[in-house]
Amino acid sequence: MIKAEWFYWLVGAVFIVMALQMFRDTTNPKRYGTGAFWGLLGICFVYSTWVVNKQAPAQPLGVAVLVIAALAGFGLTGRGTAEGTAPEQREASAARYGNKLFIPALCIPVVAVLCSVLVKRWHINGMPLLEKDSETLLGLGIGSLVALVVGMILLRERRVSVPLHAGRSMLESMGWALVLPQMLAILGAIFATAGVGDQIGKITTHLLPDGQKYTAVAVYCIGMALFTVIMGNAFAAFPVMTAAVGWPVLIEQAHANPAVVLAVGMLAGFCGTLLTPMAANFNLVPAALLELKDTYGPIKAQAPTAVAMLACSIAIMSVFAF
Repeated sequence: MIKAEWFYWLVGAVFIVMALQMFRDTTNPKRYGTGAFWGLLGICFVYSTWVVNKQAPAQPLGVAVLVIAALAGFGLTGRGTAEGTAPEQREASAARYGNKLFIPALCIPVVAVLCSVLVKRWHINGMPLLEKDSETLLGLGIGSLVALVVGMILLRERRVSVPLHAGRSMLESMGWALVLPQMLAILGAIFATAGVGDQIGKITTHLLPDGQKYTAVAVYCIGMALFTVIMGNAFAAFPVMTAAVGWPVLIEQAHANPAVVLAVGMLAGFCGTLLTPMAANFNLVPAALLELKDTYGPIKAQAPTAVAMLACSIAIMSVFAF
């Protein structure tokens, strides 16, 4: 049986190998901080297995997360010059292969769908081939390996070191922003566990007079957008604002339609996603990958759409929720 844990180990091993490359890169003035950042992240992927199985203490993971945050927060990570092809060679290769370059990328979703729909039914000696309930995750991992092999065959590249150097270059381009969504998702869970939503709910219930359902709609939608701006993730803001306003005020007190409130509330949260650098995987990472001169250019371009969508969300919930 193929276990999901194996792919976490593989991801961790790739991070560790790239960290060793970063330590040796003398073109990066912050190579030690950069290597430590990605090396610790890779070690966490591997070490977590024993923590989950209760075979090792969890405290080292917490210390590693704090060190990772400190390395990024104090600006101790940087970017070097990875070995690889020159820009002119890449442009010539792109012109030569054209749309065929998308074939490796398309392999990932195709293999993921096949694994989650077809391969999940396969058994060997009575055991499922893929670990139960992890078929989609395993499909993404297997699809990534298939895409790597297809890409190397397509480009007639025999050296494994070439995609490793290219991956390392991309990793350094994205930098700490790559792990920000995961960190913020953890923060959202901490907020929910600490009861932040309940406290905001008490304040909101105290401030809003009974019967002010449309004001509550505006508070809920704008609150979802603002919390998403702060936390960078609408899924992290959702439990906080829904526990504070959505469920107790709109659904229980004003008897609003739960499906409309929850669905439109999430839409309002995504308006905040368009407005914040904290949503790194949507705003900062693409800007870094495309090497845009203005890192905040995507946010500036998305701002008018976000404001208009937020106004529409408030109007839609006001009309259809009651």
